Amino acid sequence: MSRPLIGITTSDYKSRIAWWFDWFAVWRHGGRPLRLSPSRPLPAYLDGLIIGGGDDIQAHLYGGEVQLDVRVDPQRDELELELIERFVPQGKPVLGICRGAQLLNVHLGGTLDPDIYTTHEGLKRRRTVLPRKTVDIVADSQLHRILKVTWCRINSLHHQAVQQTGPGIEIVARDRDGLVQGIESREHEFLIGVQWHPEWLIFNRPQQRLIHALVDASRRGMSAPERLMKAE
Repeated sequence: MSRPLIGITTSDYKSRIAWWFDWFAVWRHGGRPLRLSPSRPLPAYLDGLIIGGGDDIQAHLYGGEVQLDVRVDPQRDELELELIERFVPQGKPVLGICRGAQLLNVHLGGTLDPDIYTTHEGLKRRRTVLPRKTVDIVADSQLHRILKVTWCRINSLHHQAVQQTGPGIEIVARDRDGLVQGIESREHEFLIGVQWHPEWLIFNRPQQRLIHALVDASRRGMSAPERLMKAE
């Protein structure tokens, strides 16, 4: 069976180790990963898209206040918004990871909490790739059906978060501090955003089900000509 082509957005400066986790997460579940960054040409087609983690999103995109002590990547914002505008209307499966979940929400008219440690007094700082935070999943949500659990342990590498959701976006996961950790669209077959990094949790079955679901949805959406072309 041919592998669906899954685009994964990154910065131009992402480490090889971090990219290896992205690559492996998609490849092990039957996808063909393609790195997308501002310096690389855009592909003519994709079967699925992962908007990856990274620097903060520019504040003017969601009507926030500019912060001088954070890193932003305007070229990457532009790249990812262009990819979303191109592939979401085509019904391509999209998974937003960390920054990617935030960008999906912003693109669809939502807002962000620019710094959870400023807006939530006393919030414990837990920046780690290890699954040290607990998240509750909304029953009967698409995320719940994919992960097959009502709660799970996740990692945490963010200081921004979804605040108000855009039209058609539902909050489907929160951590025990009440912060939004998962969103999904009511208007798309597969458009999900998670605030954590499932690609780093390679031995965590629920998180690997999420990557598998994206690859599987991308494969189902491949047209017959695309299958034939990729098999040759």
